[in-house]
Amino acid sequence: MDITENSGDKAGGAWIFGYGSLVWRPDFPFIEKRVAAIKGWERRFWQGSTDHRGVPGAPGRVVTLIKSAGALCHGMAYRVEGAVYEDVMATLDHREKGGYSLISLTLTYDGSTVEDPGAPEALVYIATEGNPNYLGPATLDHIAAQVRRSWGPSGHNVEYVTRLAEALRHMNAHDDHVFALEHLVLAE
Repeated sequence: MDITENSGDKAGGAWIFGYGSLVWRPDFPFIEKRVAAIKGWERRFWQGSTDHRGVPGAPGRVVTLIKSAGALCHGMAYRVEGAVYEDVMATLDHREKGGYSLISLTLTYDGSTVEDPGAPEALVYIATEGNPNYLGPATLDHIAAQVRRSWGPSGHNVEYVTRLAEALRHMNAHDDHVFALEHLVLAE
C-alpha cells in the first residue's frame, strides 16, 4: 500500500474517494461528502467481482481506475473523522478485498488542471493488473454480456452499472465508458 502522510491517520481522520459503488453506497459513517475528481485516471469495467457482483467461476464486472494522461475521473469524496477511522478502514478493506490496493491521490473539486498545493489527499482503492480478479480490457459488447448474466451476494451486476450511471448523472459528471455500457446493458 502506498499511503502519503497527509492522506489519513488514526487521530486526524481521512478523505476517501469513491468512483464505483462508493459513489452511491458508501455504507460507512462520514462527516462530510462532496463531488470531487482525480486527474490522470479514468474508470473502466476491467475488474472481476467474485464476492459482490459475481461468484467464483462466474465473476461480474466492476470498475477500477487506469492511468490516462489528461483524464479526469469524477466521484465522491468522504471525510471520515479520526474517532471512526480505523473501523471505517477495516470495513473498506474487507469490502474491497477482491483485488483492490489502497493508494493516495490528490483531489480536485472544480476539475481545474491547475495544480493546487493545498488540495487534500484522499485514499483510493484501485485494482491493478497484478491481482487475481483482474479481467482487463474487453469490447463493450463483451463486458455488457458478462454484466447481464452476473449475480452475486450484493445483487445483479446490471444494478451496479445503472446505479453508477445514475449517480454520475446526478453529479453532472460525464463518463463515456459507463454511459455506453449502461446503454448496451439496458438495450437487451
